[in-house]
Amino acid sequence: MKKILFALAACFCTFAMNARTLVAYYSYTNNVKSIVNTLTSQIDCDVLEIEPAEKGLDYAADNYAIGSAQIAAIRNNPDNASSYPEIDPVEVNLDEYSTVIIAAPLWWSQMAAPMQTFLFKYGAQMAGKNIGLIVSSASSGISGVEADAHRLIPDGKFISPSLWIRSSQTSNAKSLIQTWLNEINYEALASIPSVTQYEDNEVAVYSLSGMSMRNLYSDFSNLPSGLYIINGKKTLVAR
Repeated sequence: MKKILFALAACFCTFAMNARTLVAYYSYTNNVKSIVNTLTSQIDCDVLEIEPAEKGLDYAADNYAIGSAQIAAIRNNPDNASSYPEIDPVEVNLDEYSTVIIAAPLWWSQMAAPMQTFLFKYGAQMAGKNIGLIVSSASSGISGVEADAHRLIPDGKFISPSLWIRSSQTSNAKSLIQTWLNEINYEALASIPSVTQYEDNEVAVYSLSGMSMRNLYSDFSNLPSGLYIINGKKTLVAR
């Protein structure tokens, strides 16, 4: 019995290490930065700020002409790396995170160009991860930003709904974020990593009571809701 308890304790330590959250954000007017600061006061996470490589650009000049041109370039050729503006190098190991929250402003009904660059470079590494989206905008709806996120992270597990905070609501971000976290059941979502991909011949799945689930389920995607110990590439299934 003691051996089982020690094994379970070791498993849960592994779960805690693998269930981390990363918040990646880009902010020009500081609205998004303020929102992220409020978010990080409510959850335990790491934060990554995305910054354009070219400094001192006045995006607001000439009715935001620079940003408009960047969005147009991406829209015209979204699969070409040269369409995306350069950003400062980032140091991030996405294998350490089970949940990634993307926070960005809306530009001309699309996701801000610097954040699109980050996702163009790293979106493929977010496959199978829980993806949350927070969008700041003055008035326009966020469906275009959501479409950009799905295009750039094609294999992400998107959390629904996204959180839309209008610029006029930034001062009320605390309550809006808390409501959103409750709505998406973030506490449960972030406490345990999700398992979405595995090879049946490389893993063994057991309930916490020690029952082999392979004897009952040939397709692990149909497992009932609960916690399961996995021996192999993955360590836990949570639904």
